[in-house]
Amino acid sequence: MRLDLVFVSVCIALIAGSAGAIAYSAFGFGAPSAMLTTIAVLALLSLYNLLSMRAAVRQPAQNQPADLLRITTDTVRQEAARQDALRQEMRQEIRLDMARQVTQVERDLVALERRVDGTIERTRATTEPLTAEIGELGTLVRQLAETLSDHESKLTEIELAEIERVEGMHARPKLEAPPAPPVVQALSPPPVAAAVPTAASTPAPAPAAVVTPPAPKVTAADAMAATIRSAIDANRVDLYLQPMVTLPQRKIRYYEALSRLRSDKGDVVLATDFLGSADAHGLLPKIDNLVIFRCVQVVRRLLAKNREIGLFCNVSGSTLTDGSVFPQLLEFLEANRAVSSSIVLEISQSALTSAGPIELESLSALAERGYRFSLDNVTDLRFEPRDLVARGFRYVKVRADVLLKRIAVASDIDPADLADLLRRFGIDLIAERIESEGSVVDLLECGVRFGQGFVFSPPRPVRAEALQGIADRGEPAENAQPVPPAAPARPQVTAPAGAATARRSSGLSQIARRI
Repeated sequence: MRLDLVFVSVCIALIAGSAGAIAYSAFGFGAPSAMLTTIAVLALLSLYNLLSMRAAVRQPAQNQPADLLRITTDTVRQEAARQDALRQEMRQEIRLDMARQVTQVERDLVALERRVDGTIERTRATTEPLTAEIGELGTLVRQLAETLSDHESKLTEIELAEIERVEGMHARPKLEAPPAPPVVQALSPPPVAAAVPTAASTPAPAPAAVVTPPAPKVTAADAMAATIRSAIDANRVDLYLQPMVTLPQRKIRYYEALSRLRSDKGDVVLATDFLGSADAHGLLPKIDNLVIFRCVQVVRRLLAKNREIGLFCNVSGSTLTDGSVFPQLLEFLEANRAVSSSIVLEISQSALTSAGPIELESLSALAERGYRFSLDNVTDLRFEPRDLVARGFRYVKVRADVLLKRIAVASDIDPADLADLLRRFGIDLIAERIESEGSVVDLLECGVRFGQGFVFSPPRPVRAEALQGIADRGEPAENAQPVPPAAPARPQVTAPAGAATARRSSGLSQIARRI
């Protein structure tokens, strides 16, 4: 480009100089006019050269975007074609790979079916003799049960006959009534000798008739109260534990202690059946005292295995106001402050709502000793979490159906937001009575972190060794716990000679029937 410019410039200068020389020599212009002519021609030629060069440069610049667009379009088309080709190849490879895998799976399934069929045949061939033997054993056991039942009935008859014979031997002879005096006619005068009766002729006076007063009617409430008193006196208050798990890990974090009573016949009485009658007859404080004593024993046993476990124990409102039971209970809990962080006392919402100065003072005394509380049997969600925290409540138990809006209750907020609201104040929400896995999933969406219900585990009785006294385990005297008063001893009754045989026969017959 530089050589071209130099050449064009030289040519322009030569042409302009030639034009000035021609004007000076041929046309007779003067020297100044010839110089002006040279300059004018030089300017015109330079301007023309400049315009032509600009046009030459502008034309490629105008064509460049179109060329770039064409090149870009061609490149995109080529890339798209290449990507389509790659996709087609990948699809083909995937189809071939899937076909190979399906063929291999079919072969494996056929081989597995053959092995399963062979295993079933071998199992059937092995179990057929066992099935026949089990059938024969079942027949023999049935015959044994019938024979034992016959023996049991015969032994019972022999025992009853023996008892009747013994009673007949020791029975007192019956007193016969004296004969009635003869009827004397009113018209015949009595003899003179009969006017002075002798001792031999005087008849014995007839025994006076004993009038038995009617037995008072016993109502169902009185019968239940008698059963409760008998169970408390005989120490037949059993402790059941139901776990509370974390969600969604389902790790056991707490247990709830539930009380059950055993009647004289051995029947189990649920809390829902005896709580009303016990509260009406003032027996709840005694039950709470016994249950809390056993809860402390169980907590000490649990803490030996897991330091993060806790136990929920119910306390009624009547216990908080009882003048004789609560001071003893408070003294006992004061002596066991070492386990206060692992025991949570449950108070029903109705008891807290109707609590007076005495109940609140009792709660404050328990809170000062390090014990925490849980609000139970919640039927109204219009409570203030700040007030609960101030009184020592760290847990609130609400039914799962209430949180999932299956049961309508009075509330100022959406039940699904209750867990987040309580968590802001340091209170944990526990969903109780969870009966299905679907409810667990719905409760997780509500932010519930603890659950309790039959879907995790039903209440199970505490083993007898867990309820032994702390002194039985050889612990220091300062950690020893007061032992509740033992039940009064019952008079021993000597059974007849055939009773033991009858009981053994009855037990064998029951085992045979169960088999």
